[in-house]
Amino acid sequence: MPERLPEALEARLADLETRLTFQEQALSELGEAMAEARMETARMAELLQRALEDLKQLRTLLYADPGSEPPPPHY
Repeated sequence: MPERLPEALEARLADLETRLTFQEQALSELGEAMAEARMETARMAELLQRALEDLKQLRTLLYADPGSEPPPPHY
C-alpha cells in the first residue's frame, strides 16, 4: 500500500496543477474583460457628457428668456 500513496499524491498534484492553470487563464480573461468594460464605460461617459452639453446649448438657443420656458410637467 505505501507504493500507491505516491501515485495518489502525484495524481492529486497533477489535478491541482490543472485547476491552477485553468484558474490563471480564467483570471486573465476576466482581467481583459474588465479592462474592456472600463474603456467602454469611459467612452459612454464621454458620449453622455457631449450629449448633455449639446442639450444645454439647444435649451439656451430655444429658451433665451427663462420666463418663456414652459413649466415642468408636474405642474
